[in-house]
Amino acid sequence: MARNSQFAKQHCELCAAICEVCATDCERFKDAHCQECAEACRQMAGKVTA
Repeated sequence: MARNSQFAKQHCELCAAICEVCATDCERFKDAHCQECAEACRQMAGKVTA
């Protein structure tokens, strides 16, 4: 992004998709650290797509 790459948007979209999948997987587990991970991933995915 800093060098105005033509692929910056696609890279950010892929990162957001990965965060969403990670969050979904972590939400399946009731351990506190898994729930914290899911929440962090959801927050990051929202920031990437905002």
